[in-house]
Amino acid sequence: MPTLASAALLCSYQPPLRAAPPPGADPDLAPWYRGLRQPQTNLSCCDRSDCRAVQYRILNGHIQAFIGQEFAPWQNPPNDWVDVPETSILHPHDNPTGEGVACWAGTRIICFVEGTGA
Repeated sequence: MPTLASAALLCSYQPPLRAAPPPGADPDLAPWYRGLRQPQTNLSCCDRSDCRAVQYRILNGHIQAFIGQEFAPWQNPPNDWVDVPETSILHPHDNPTGEGVACWAGTRIICFVEGTGA
């Protein structure tokens, strides 16, 4: 018979989330997206979130990204401008999308890459 502690442990277990690519995604970009790593943990940006091309702007020296309907409904997109935490900004120089890319984990941006304008 399971104890209360083991039951609580089982209830708290959550398998890793795998975000699905958006409809019409370019499969050639998948390795680049999978290579994005969270700056503080080095964990994958894409395993726990949806990463999508987004509009972004710089307001008072801070980056904001528009998190809207391009993110899956289960990700709870706010459909608004969201501050990008400084600790979530990646600095790769090889952004093949040419656009800003945000990885949204349901309540916050965990990774962000500025666009290159390519």
